[in-house]
Amino acid sequence: MVGRHLTGHRRAALTALGALVLTAVPSAASAGPPPAPGPLPTAAQTLGADRPSAQVLRALERDLGLTAEQATARLVNEAEAGTRAGRLRTTLGTHFAGAWVSGTTSARLTVATTDASHVAAIRAQGAEATVVKRTLADLRTVKERLDAAGRRVDTPDTPVWYVDVPANRVVVQATSERAATAFVRAAGLTARDVGVRVSENRPRVLADLVGGEAYYIDDKARCSIGFSVTKTQEQGFVSAGHCGKPGAKTAGADKSAQGEFKASTFPSKDMSWVGVNDTWTATPDVKGEGDTKVQVAGSVQALVGAAVCRSGSTTGWHCGTIEQHDASVSYAEGTVDGLTQTTVCAEPGDSGGPFVAGAQAQGITSGGSGDCTNGGTTFFQPVNPVLEEFGLTLKTQDTRSTLPAPADEGVADGWRTGRVYQAGTTVVYGGVRYTCLQNHQAQVAWSPEGTPALWQRV
Repeated sequence: MVGRHLTGHRRAALTALGALVLTAVPSAASAGPPPAPGPLPTAAQTLGADRPSAQVLRALERDLGLTAEQATARLVNEAEAGTRAGRLRTTLGTHFAGAWVSGTTSARLTVATTDASHVAAIRAQGAEATVVKRTLADLRTVKERLDAAGRRVDTPDTPVWYVDVPANRVVVQATSERAATAFVRAAGLTARDVGVRVSENRPRVLADLVGGEAYYIDDKARCSIGFSVTKTQEQGFVSAGHCGKPGAKTAGADKSAQGEFKASTFPSKDMSWVGVNDTWTATPDVKGEGDTKVQVAGSVQALVGAAVCRSGSTTGWHCGTIEQHDASVSYAEGTVDGLTQTTVCAEPGDSGGPFVAGAQAQGITSGGSGDCTNGGTTFFQPVNPVLEEFGLTLKTQDTRSTLPAPADEGVADGWRTGRVYQAGTTVVYGGVRYTCLQNHQAQVAWSPEGTPALWQRV
């Protein structure tokens, strides 16, 4: 979220903090031997899942029917499961077929493989193993053929297709079996390759052309602020691409001048970022219930089955679970690939608003079907691709900005803050090679040698 009229106050606070830090540094004469390194943080500690905000807990209790204890346990379990799934992804290599959490508190992590000899290794990590026919790479290849067909033919009656990891198949959502069959054939596939889900629901983008709060585009449309970001010295926020085109002017909820769209992509993707003027200051805050705030600590991608909460200017704060990653959605305006499907409700005007899993930014609201009276399905554009595409840095609650440079700073594949890393990517830090376990944007506090939740030494 972007806060207004905070610049002077925040400068004063930062100055005072800097003075306190400097007085705490011992002189060279009085400095003793360096303290022994403490234990490395757990995944829950790294992601902030061990200290969830009261707003997140209350929303999970309300929307998922959990007790406070169950909501707390769920966030911790999901954080730890992401790391275990990342390690197993590395172990299984090309036989990896996906991972997901389930159960009231997400205590059950299931990892799929196409090689039965990996079952023991999966169980050794405290996960349940399932042996399937298709690898995750195989499933993505099938979906890519549907993506290609979706660019050639009209898809009003087949509005959604995705990889269903728990079912180990690719699914086409269609208004009829006949429409699904025609689309599958257009992709050069057969019924053996793709499952069909018949539904009358047709996702729509969620921009609103009526007055209200949040932010306005050219005095016409209304959308919701996503996450605060910076680009070099410029501040701003990310939002949905369908909310505005490059150059479109934005105004705040009070209709005061705010900024303009610096970049926007829609369809194919649904992402944009707005640069703001100097009366607005980027903060790590997301609006929770009422006037409360939830702070973002990073952008580690959550697993299928994990709990997520969404904030929007129309319907406020609502939670649900992640159903699928990498869904393709055919809106009336065109097809968008790479979205995440959730059980969270949303309505027009919520577009662009943030999705969080605990304290981790997940994405920005794109579109969906249904409403928050009867329930529905909502899709979000994952935030990490937005940060990578536009060269943005997510604003987070960690204020540290410097880190001693490792000796291999000039190495081409050396670890860098601000870079978006995908699971399986390898980097060099301090002369040692590490493998990324979970998709995220690198932060100062998350260097590989001290963050086993995100990196594994090779």
